[in-house]
Amino acid sequence: MGGNSGQPGLHTYRSLAEEAPFVSAEPPKRPMGRLIMHSMVMFGREFCYAVEAAYVTPVLLSVGLPKSLYSMVWLLSPILGFLLQPVVGSASDHCHSRWGRRRPYILTLGIMMLIGMALYLNGDTVVAALIANPRRKLVWAISVTMVGVVLFDFAADFIDGPIKAYLFDVCSHQDKERGLHYHALFTGFGGALGYVLGAIDWAHLELGRVLGSEYQVMFFFSSLVLTFCVIVHLCSIPEAPLRDVAKDIFPQQALQEPTLSSDGMYEYGSIEKVKNGYINPEPAMQREKNKNHAEQAHRTMTMRSLLRALMSMPPHYRYLCISHLIGWTAFLSNMLFFTDFMGQIVYHGDPYSAHNSTEFLIYERGVEVGCWGLCINSVFSSVYSYFQKALVSYIGLKGLYFTGYLLFGLGTGFIGLFPNVYSTLVLCTMFGVMSSTLYTVPFNLIAEYHREEEEERQQTPGGDPGSSRRGKGVDCAALTCMVQLAQILVGGGLGFLVNMAGSVVVVVITASAVALIGCCFVALFVRYVD
Repeated sequence: MGGNSGQPGLHTYRSLAEEAPFVSAEPPKRPMGRLIMHSMVMFGREFCYAVEAAYVTPVLLSVGLPKSLYSMVWLLSPILGFLLQPVVGSASDHCHSRWGRRRPYILTLGIMMLIGMALYLNGDTVVAALIANPRRKLVWAISVTMVGVVLFDFAADFIDGPIKAYLFDVCSHQDKERGLHYHALFTGFGGALGYVLGAIDWAHLELGRVLGSEYQVMFFFSSLVLTFCVIVHLCSIPEAPLRDVAKDIFPQQALQEPTLSSDGMYEYGSIEKVKNGYINPEPAMQREKNKNHAEQAHRTMTMRSLLRALMSMPPHYRYLCISHLIGWTAFLSNMLFFTDFMGQIVYHGDPYSAHNSTEFLIYERGVEVGCWGLCINSVFSSVYSYFQKALVSYIGLKGLYFTGYLLFGLGTGFIGLFPNVYSTLVLCTMFGVMSSTLYTVPFNLIAEYHREEEEERQQTPGGDPGSSRRGKGVDCAALTCMVQLAQILVGGGLGFLVNMAGSVVVVVITASAVALIGCCFVALFVRYVD
């Protein structure tokens, strides 16, 4: 962490970063090793996500959760995230911790993820050991498991915003692009490893017998991987704290500027006098501007003022959020129901048959193959993230964005129209293209927008760099809020569509149609910086 202390550009970056939450100079170039360390947290986060995807449904079924509560479990976390994530982003923009603005939030959310996993993977075992009454044990097991699932989803969704804002704060523009590609690369690797470990039958292995069950085995691996990755991430790149401007800037000015009079007024004949005989007001105006910056940095943003700041964001930010919402709606529509689609449509199984029937066993086989399809998606997401760095120089961000939506829309359309085991597994690579696109291109555009605004402020004479109430944390949080809103739309709407159509094939067709609509939107409305 201290290896960059001798670099000549670091002092300028630190001093400017301390002046106002939205003022920054170009940070020094970061070594590849530091960017890889910074990206490790995405590996741990996606590994735990894959474990949740593999084990949450069996856990909820094993504790006896009523079907009427399923929708509440899956909708509560995204609703909370959609409402609170901009508040957390704004709070991180104004955080005055000596450890930095983003890292305290990342550490807190990482701990919440660990607690959530502990509750939903081990809650039933702990409750069974503490409570003997069967009725009370059932109620407590369901309650603890539901709290664990909601807490984990809440923290795992929230942590992405501070991670991206942390990367934007401490990296130059070129390093931001490299860092986002590494993020997507490790996201794919983490998901692939999580799905592979989730597919292993740990109950019949020695480690499963030692720890008690496969749930405890996966908690052991998940907690170990997440803890290691978060620690590496937090130690990757030093983050300059946002200090008190009034205490930090004014004493320096007092030492640098001679006191000409006790009341602050300049006497006749002082060096501040200009040729036409009146006092130059520039130092007083500068002190007043710095004072306003200090007050602005300390002002707590209310929910009302935050919503006003989000609604008044420039149109190109708003269009980018809409395109992100469309993309995640299409992606989640397919991903959340993909294993069920494989079991029912591709393998022609029946999940409602008796558990010892042939139809149900065929359905389970389809679900297992669907998990391998999701693993293919994660692996190809990492591979495509690596090639994105070369493709962007040829087709640009607009080409990458459009290609991701188009390939996903065509791939899911073919899967829905021609369901076949082998073609479906091959077309799972298109899911990886979409996943990598959603994790990199929108945040690259956010970085481009911020760089453009900073250049405009520097070129504007007398411009006030601290006048904007929006910071990188708020903009990243607004973008990641679209993921929660997409979850709400998918969770609340696709069940109705499946009931109306009587088949889960409508899910894949819907994902294809939404993605193709997204193609038109990203081509016509999203703004790209040259």
